[in-house]
Amino acid sequence: MMTQKNTPRPAKGRRNADEQLKDEVYRHMFRLEANRQGADLDLAVALLRAWLACDVEHAAPIREWLKKICPICVAMIEAARHTPDPGGQCIQ
Repeated sequence: MMTQKNTPRPAKGRRNADEQLKDEVYRHMFRLEANRQGADLDLAVALLRAWLACDVEHAAPIREWLKKICPICVAMIEAARHTPDPGGQCIQ
């Protein structure tokens, strides 16, 4: 049975989706801390996915979380872009 697009998602489903988005962002933050190649771009994409997902009704909790976590993530990405890689070249 198909659900209509205008049918609101249950709160439990919304929470689960929010937790999955948070998990993805945190995983990429840890990868970036571990200097994994491409983690900066992966983190940026995960943040964009989270912002796109919060463009729905009842997304206030994830939106508030994103307002807190985004400045941290941006600082991490900027720091990683200016840190020399093991080969001796600056990543930019």
